[in-house]
Amino acid sequence: MKFLLFIFAGVHLLPLNSGKATYRHDSSQRTFQEIKEEIAHYGDVAKAIINLAVYGKAQNRSYERLALLVDTVGPRLSGSKSLEKAIQIMYQNLKEDGLENVHLEPVKIPHWERGEESAMMLEPRMHKMAILGLGSSIGTPPEGITAEVLVVTSFDELQRRASEARGKIVVYNQPYTNYSRMVQYRVKGAVEAAKVGALASLIRSVASFSIYSPHTGVQEYQDGVPKIPTACITVEDAELMSRMVSRGSRIIIQLKMGAQNYPDANSFNTVAEIVGSKYPDQVVLVSGHLDSWDVGQGAMDDGGGAFISWEALSLIKDLGLRPKRTLRLVLWTAEEQGGIGAFQYYQLHKANISKYSLVMESDLGTFLPSGLQFTGSEKARAIIKEVMSLLQPINITQVFSAGEGTDINFWIQAGVPGASLLDDLYKYFSFHHSNGDTMTVMDPKQMNIAAALWAVVSYVVADMEEMLPRS
Repeated sequence: MKFLLFIFAGVHLLPLNSGKATYRHDSSQRTFQEIKEEIAHYGDVAKAIINLAVYGKAQNRSYERLALLVDTVGPRLSGSKSLEKAIQIMYQNLKEDGLENVHLEPVKIPHWERGEESAMMLEPRMHKMAILGLGSSIGTPPEGITAEVLVVTSFDELQRRASEARGKIVVYNQPYTNYSRMVQYRVKGAVEAAKVGALASLIRSVASFSIYSPHTGVQEYQDGVPKIPTACITVEDAELMSRMVSRGSRIIIQLKMGAQNYPDANSFNTVAEIVGSKYPDQVVLVSGHLDSWDVGQGAMDDGGGAFISWEALSLIKDLGLRPKRTLRLVLWTAEEQGGIGAFQYYQLHKANISKYSLVMESDLGTFLPSGLQFTGSEKARAIIKEVMSLLQPINITQVFSAGEGTDINFWIQAGVPGASLLDDLYKYFSFHHSNGDTMTVMDPKQMNIAAALWAVVSYVVADMEEMLPRS
């Protein structure tokens, strides 16, 4: 990997409490030691951000702002009136907060509604099952689908038993190992079941823990494969049916789903900035998504990530700081449908890709952070490690691999360095896409710490003399 070289001149550092470093330009090249010294100079400003967020007047602010929104609006499904209400509220909030260039960028997003839905086990006993239809699923006929069940634990088992699947409802009881491996059953389960002639599919919720709570999410149909209704069921019911069939029981289920897909709806990505003092055309982007599923409150996924991103700019503004390059907040729309709003943002702005120093997305919870996930060149990773060392006062300094996020992956794949917040994923996937995703899950003190980390990293990277180097 080729390291990029930086232009360096003799260093003149401003007083430590300024949080800035100014360089006179000549033709000499900066060493990494000199970059480390520049970053170390931000120690006082990092402490000021941490103190304001964790101990000062701003403590609990991101939590309280989030609670007000989600208690007022509730869940914010793509294409819904509640999402558009939330966007308009956030537009006003950001303007009232004194941020700059607050505006809405129009996008087209999917509009799906689940309608009334139910699943009733008729044999070997009567049992009403908790279900949540999966995003973009079609509905059943009004009378529903009544059929025998075939329980499988994997796609491989489904293929081995393909001759048994025709005319049945396929139930996936895939054991949970981790989200990235098991989510394929939610996304592809209906298609694979339809290929072998099934009438519908029911997927064990992709959850690290369950108290009889189904977890929804998006699923994808495939051209040339019949569309069949699909929903998630609880871990408990998937295991119940697996035990029943292992004893030789025949299971009959009646499934009713009123799901409908509508034409794409108008929506917006919500944008606000602190304009850079020296390189205003260069950007550090901080983000989270404002939409959610239509269950719970969307407080954790991704209200927390959206609101610590707003909080990062608020903290920096409150301290009277203005970084050299522009800090841009983007609250994405229709992330849950596959990053629809973010893709349209990328298409609109990718001509300026060389001006993006770092893209950041928080979409894995705002519990107590373990550190920062990062994707970029080795030189950039070394710089980020130095930046994270500024968070020693709150003992969160680790840099992990695989910075990612549905909404920033377009930029990362094009070579822009990317970062995401990492915390307790077991807890996150216990509540993810379920009715349990409410403010009760959120911890104001942990949100304070997450916001402090987010603000320190975004500010320092935005204020350093050079952009992060790329491969």
